[in-house]
Amino acid sequence: MNLQDKLNSVLRTVPDFPRPGIMFKDITPLFENPQLCREVADEIGNKFSDKIDAIAGIESRGFFFGFYVAQILNIPFVPIRKAGKLPYKKDSASYDLEYGSATIEMHQESLSAGMRVLIHDDLLATGGTAEAAAKLVKMQNANVAGFSFIIALNFLNGNNKLKSYSENIHSIIQF
Repeated sequence: MNLQDKLNSVLRTVPDFPRPGIMFKDITPLFENPQLCREVADEIGNKFSDKIDAIAGIESRGFFFGFYVAQILNIPFVPIRKAGKLPYKKDSASYDLEYGSATIEMHQESLSAGMRVLIHDDLLATGGTAEAAAKLVKMQNANVAGFSFIIALNFLNGNNKLKSYSENIHSIIQF
């Protein structure tokens, strides 16, 4: 069984979460399978290992594999958090998503100019969150080396918002 089939067997869809009409793709059952988690981390790490200097993970589900892969590759992990969660000087970027709007933040001076940064999150939907993360990376004069997702909802065309930052957009499973 390939990695996509394995993920399909453990991921669950939760209807009407976080609001009516949304079919939420839940990755948390994946965490119950350490071997499958390692396969996911290896897939991401192998895809990007020679192209990146740091990983920026988007709160909160982007932290799980973003941090894990950063540790495997022995590179820095930079958290991108919801507004008001970081204690130090920060940059902010706002965005629209499929069911509202939000702001994310990253500590200033987390990245050095010219660093090649992989932006990781669990899911690509409309691309608004990842695009805002790319703006934060660019604010620090770093480069977006690519985007990594466990799941992509291709029918929402999120890739279109990201291509101006990097053509290197990888998702393990698509719906």
